Amino acid sequence: MLTVQGINVYYGAIHALKDLSINVKQGEIVTLIGANGAGKSTLLKTLSGLLKPKTGSIEFLDKSIVNQSVQAIVKEGLIHCPEGRRVFANMSVEENLELGAYLQDSSSLAADFQRVYNTFPRLLERKKQQAGTLSGGEQQMLAMGRAIMGHPKLLLLDEPSMGLAPLLVQDIFKIIKEVNDAGTTVLLVEQNAHQALKIADRAYVLETGRVVLEGDAKELADSDEIKMAYLGH
Repeated sequence: MLTVQGINVYYGAIHALKDLSINVKQGEIVTLIGANGAGKSTLLKTLSGLLKPKTGSIEFLDKSIVNQSVQAIVKEGLIHCPEGRRVFANMSVEENLELGAYLQDSSSLAADFQRVYNTFPRLLERKKQQAGTLSGGEQQMLAMGRAIMGHPKLLLLDEPSMGLAPLLVQDIFKIIKEVNDAGTTVLLVEQNAHQALKIADRAYVLETGRVVLEGDAKELADSDEIKMAYLGH
């Protein structure tokens, strides 16, 4: 579904991603783990068209997306739910969700709202409320719901559990699994490596812009190297 080959990405003179290659197959949850500054969020921004690689290739559904606009990439079904939630604070929950569907046929809007409200019942209770008045967990649900409104074939999730209370973290990971089970492929960036490896099929470990380990998520979770570096064992 997604094939990234040897991409090099720079922020000015800083070489952020170095000959990086990953792939994601349809139906998988693939997680990227690594320390802050490893290049995880940079990779997601590059996939969604916010950054352009200097060299290398990115193919999504057998089509190059390297020189496509962000809007064209969204239209293809690759949708990015960014770090920090980024909801429109002065707009209602419902208006935020509607923005997520701006490229979709309006005839499916009612069904799309229903799907999101079924997934996140709390958003239905607060649909007329301003997004800026929601709790952190509710804002994360809204950001994910807005992404779902765009009919993602591949959903890029950047740090969905960041700053959330432990009980809410459990809810968010349960919902990610449900979204995947309903047919959406997921590429997940997550500081909570323990939870991410629990729900993922495969994982890549990034260090200073390079992939240093990859493999089955359960096997990586059991490896002493990963336990020491990322799981606090």
